[in-house]
Amino acid sequence: MKASHVIKVGMREFRSHLNHYLLTSRPVAITRHGETVGYYIPTKHHTEKSELNELKQAAHQLEKLLKSHGVTENELLTEFRTLRKGQSK
Repeated sequence: MKASHVIKVGMREFRSHLNHYLLTSRPVAITRHGETVGYYIPTKHHTEKSELNELKQAAHQLEKLLKSHGVTENELLTEFRTLRKGQSK
C-alpha cells in the first residue's frame, strides 16, 4: 500500500464523516494527536463501478427516448437552458 494512496484523517474527522469514508475505494489512516492508530481498508470497489454503470444505462435510456421522440441533444439542451433562465428570475 503506497502512502500517497492513503487518506490520512483524524479520529474525530473519520467519525464525523464515516459515511463518506465508507464509500471511498482508498484506504484511510486514522490518527490521534498526529499518530496513526488504525486503518480502514475498504473491501468493496464495486460501488463506484456500479454507479458508473447505472449512469451509463440512464444515458442510454435517455438517448433511446430522444430518438423515439425525434428530439436532438441540441434541442434538449436549448430547452433546458430556456427553462433554467425562467426559474432564475
